[in-house]
Amino acid sequence: MTRRPWARRISVTAVSVAALAAMAVPAEAAATSTSSASGSSASASSAKVDHATWQKDCQAVMDQALPYLKDRIAAAAPGEKQAIVLDIDNTALETDFGFSYPQPANKPVLDVARYAQEHGVSLFFVTARPGVLYWPTEYNLEHDGYDVSGLHVRGLLDLFKDVAAYKTAQRVGIENDGYTIIANVGNSATDLSGGHAERTFKLPDYDGQLS
Repeated sequence: MTRRPWARRISVTAVSVAALAAMAVPAEAAATSTSSASGSSASASSAKVDHATWQKDCQAVMDQALPYLKDRIAAAAPGEKQAIVLDIDNTALETDFGFSYPQPANKPVLDVARYAQEHGVSLFFVTARPGVLYWPTEYNLEHDGYDVSGLHVRGLLDLFKDVAAYKTAQRVGIENDGYTIIANVGNSATDLSGGHAERTFKLPDYDGQLS
């Protein structure tokens, strides 16, 4: 008997929800940081970070991103297709602080993303998550209020590639589809290195202690 596409999607989602739940582990991170834009790293002390501190540090970065985006969106060239690229884990979603599925959105990032999408900017998500997590990840993002113009997850061969090179290649592909990437937001150097974005905004990862 031929299996219907929707049935296949449901079965894949059921398996991958368990994998997403396993990703929601408590944060083992260092606090307090000075978050900054354009790819600079946050500094941190040796204490474990709590959710409130992380949110404050993320908000500090997004407070720099929003004025830039307002100006850049207003200055769009005629016919220009503007896009923002976002990482997912501990960037768009609260992976290390969200203990359930769907995982909650990282509110400072969601607020800025909503402004952008309401002003015609497309949101693309580039993640190191494997392809089996595509459907539950897309659902999670849309459930939280993100308009997903594209979700890039790693295929089987991508799992053996350097993460930074893989993410750069996805941004190149987005540009080849005619978009201008006006901002790239992530919490790791691998999210932001390699160019192909007009500006980068680095969220805190506390010396790599957040995924």
